[in-house]
Amino acid sequence: MSGPEAAQSDERAREAVARLVDEYGGQLYALGMRFCGDATDAEDLVQETFLQAYRGWDGFEGRSSAKTWLYTIASRACQRMRRKRVGEPKRVGSLDAELPFGGARIAMIADEAPDGVRAQIEREARERVEEAIASLPEEFRMALVLKELAGFSVAEVAAILGVEEGTVKSRVHRARLRLRAAADRAIPRAPGEAPAPAYEERVCLDLLDAKQEAIDRGVAFDTRVICERCRSVFASLDLTHRVCGELGEGALPDGVRERLMERLGGAG
Repeated sequence: MSGPEAAQSDERAREAVARLVDEYGGQLYALGMRFCGDATDAEDLVQETFLQAYRGWDGFEGRSSAKTWLYTIASRACQRMRRKRVGEPKRVGSLDAELPFGGARIAMIADEAPDGVRAQIEREARERVEEAIASLPEEFRMALVLKELAGFSVAEVAAILGVEEGTVKSRVHRARLRLRAAADRAIPRAPGEAPAPAYEERVCLDLLDAKQEAIDRGVAFDTRVICERCRSVFASLDLTHRVCGELGEGALPDGVRERLMERLGGAG
């Protein structure tokens, strides 16, 4: 490619990546906070992702969406950049510890609870969910963040991470239960002892699996046939899912875009 043609190609790549920065930069930064752990690492992740996107623009053939392509770059960059935290668990722990049906009292937000009380519960749930995300082992956190915060489908997360869809689903479901347990601790307990289970435990677990599948697909789940225990668990799952979506929203801090565009101007 001749000099003028190369310059035009570089300019087109810069313009295309600048549009991607405006569209996805804030969300990538927000997710970088969960991927990598702090503001400095999150900014480094944003810079590295878009610099690689610029350098690889000519090789992007549009076989996947630009968002999927970007997050594939970001997830790999994060794994390279990230420093293992002291004391970080290597495993998510026993699934039995995350199963939610054994409590003597169930969580419940009263229908008549004032808006201020509901807002306080959601703020505390958000804090607890953030802490729980940070405590997840890396492979569970990556899958959970891409699915719940970035909004990718199970198939898209599998493509980004290069693993089987069943592996993604297992990691997301177990991580979601860990987060649900954290959010549940922010919700007041209903007065009195929890009612006896309406079904055998296996039925409740099957219903829980069906609820998780419904969340995965973004469809409503029919709660008319479930007992009070399951209704409480599913409500805290919905709260967790909603909080995660909010955690995936964000904007680039002041100066980050400008510094990135300066680097793009000198990249090559």
